[in-house]
Amino acid sequence: MRGRVIAAAGGAVGLAAAAAVVVLTKRRKAEDPYAEEPLGELEPDRVSTVAAADGLALSVEEVDPADGGTPDLTVILVHGFALSRACWHFQRRDLAAMTAPRVAQVLYDHRSHGRSGRSTEADSKIEHLAEDLDEVIRAVAPDGPLVLVGHSMGGMVVMALAELRPELFADRVRGVALIGTSAGEVGKQGLPRPLLSKYNPFTRLIGRVADWQPGLVELVRAAGGQLTRGAVRTVGFGSGEVSPKLVDFLVDMLNVTPVRVLADFIETLGSHNRYAALAGLRECRVLVLSGDEDWMTPWPHAERIAAELPDSTLVRVRGAGHLVMLEQPEVVTGHLAVLLRECSE
Repeated sequence: MRGRVIAAAGGAVGLAAAAAVVVLTKRRKAEDPYAEEPLGELEPDRVSTVAAADGLALSVEEVDPADGGTPDLTVILVHGFALSRACWHFQRRDLAAMTAPRVAQVLYDHRSHGRSGRSTEADSKIEHLAEDLDEVIRAVAPDGPLVLVGHSMGGMVVMALAELRPELFADRVRGVALIGTSAGEVGKQGLPRPLLSKYNPFTRLIGRVADWQPGLVELVRAAGGQLTRGAVRTVGFGSGEVSPKLVDFLVDMLNVTPVRVLADFIETLGSHNRYAALAGLRECRVLVLSGDEDWMTPWPHAERIAAELPDSTLVRVRGAGHLVMLEQPEVVTGHLAVLLRECSE
């Protein structure tokens, strides 16, 4: 009897269900400001491959000013560990619209990340990433003023480039933005250890398990489903409301990066110490920006960088986590716009 009743009412139930889906979809779009945002789908003006010093292929894209005008300077956006250049979605979208100044943008994927070639563990060092950035600059931005924007490991790479090519910072780099990053593993000085410290038991476990059975690790990560998504939400963002689409976007980026790659970079992240390299940034305008709910590179690391660069601008983004440029894009892009205007004067 119950089956017959359901069957008889099927048409009405179907119509009601369809109406409910429409209402729910509209509600979700209203609740999620990024429901219609084409995250990671913006088309570049040019895509190219740059050969690293060791021959590895680096995937690069360029974005011209939206109005077609001549750029006043070039911004190079350097992404963080386990991410890709897609993480700069909002900054790339909005900086292209600037007219005072007009900026050309260069975005690329680190070795073993995104669409770039896979490196060996021996060549997965911040020093190699700095050499890669140098090759990208030589290939697609060989002249004119530069502003370098680095997030997390990308900020560490910018510091390493200052060590590698101090003359570049003296001659061409007018500004640097260090976002959600650290100048070193400085536990002895009382700063909290970043989550990706080589001394963290979790990161040591990743490396050992990836060596033993990488396929199993990938399977477990994929099978985590909502658990993995929940962990990404916690580690990547602050405690406030976060767009579900942003969380999915971050999950998608992280899922592209094999666990073996994560393990390859743990040693260099943990041994990174470039407080001395910060001296090379003193001739530039420097923005130091971080969320105060960042688990990966906690807020005191930003304070320490700013203390080494007393003329820098220190910005504390309240309630934001490690992916501050996605979580509070208006704040990050707004401060970048100020930096760019100052660097074009």
